[in-house]
Amino acid sequence: MREVEVLGVRVEMPSNQPIVLLREVTGERYLPIWIGAVEATAIAFAQQGVIPPRPLTHDLLKNVLDATGNPLSEVHITDVQDGVFFATLFLADGVEVSARPSDSIALALRTGSRILCADGVLDEAGLAVPAEQEDEVEKFREFLDHVSPEDFGAEES
Repeated sequence: MREVEVLGVRVEMPSNQPIVLLREVTGERYLPIWIGAVEATAIAFAQQGVIPPRPLTHDLLKNVLDATGNPLSEVHITDVQDGVFFATLFLADGVEVSARPSDSIALALRTGSRILCADGVLDEAGLAVPAEQEDEVEKFREFLDHVSPEDFGAEES
């Protein structure tokens, strides 16, 4: 398992599909995961510190875990099969819960929990970005600094 950090979310063109981009904390690989618009909004809200007037689903789950005294310890992105990613939530009492990576990432950002990725997932779906290509990554980061959750077209309910 390798620790990864969330660089942010963006909409991939021309498909208009949101992706979340993760990066190895101690490495050069990046992991793009295509996600839904609602999850992209939830991740963007968490990264930007936006607190909605009413709890969104990921806020609610965090509140439930906190209220029961069983907070999220860490998230593992465990597998990728035919382009579909899988994750596991690890709770403080040792309980493991299967989850989608997008939901897991949104929850981890709200709780300050570590996100770890299986080496096999990074080997299969990760992209190594040599130092000379870091300019492209920097452009992506600049985009992330200026994107808002509304850019994903998701509506709050």
